[in-house]
Amino acid sequence: MTPPSVDQVWEWLETIPDPEIPVITLVDLGIIRDVAFHGETCVVSVTPTYSGCPATSMINMDIETCLRDHGLDRIELKQQLSPAWTTDWMSDKARAALEEYGIAPPQPAGGPTRCPHCGGTHLEKLSQFGSTPCKAQWRCKDCLEPFEYFKCI
Repeated sequence: MTPPSVDQVWEWLETIPDPEIPVITLVDLGIIRDVAFHGETCVVSVTPTYSGCPATSMINMDIETCLRDHGLDRIELKQQLSPAWTTDWMSDKARAALEEYGIAPPQPAGGPTRCPHCGGTHLEKLSQFGSTPCKAQWRCKDCLEPFEYFKCI
């Protein structure tokens, strides 16, 4: 079998949803840092969103499953901790998908600028912690709907 191109592997990886936020892909989240072939082995470098992320093992399993489903049997997953992941690595597509899904995307100001439900700007933080450690709980005072904010890291 002729090995696929690196571009083809990237296309496959772009189909893998984040296990905690399925409307964004691992590629759009920015945690897949590199794809290369060393001989016949496909090497994928992954940077977790933070140390101890509970989804890391699921992410690795999803990557390996995807590549095996496309016929690759020699796969190496490398954890790349430096440089540390940052929300700056998220694509514009991921940010838009988060907002459409009802999660305010990360903002440099350190908090959401508008409600992902109604667009209102009168917001209050309810809790620094949301359903996952990377999100905080907020509420819009305009529509009174709670929402999560993906924290800047």
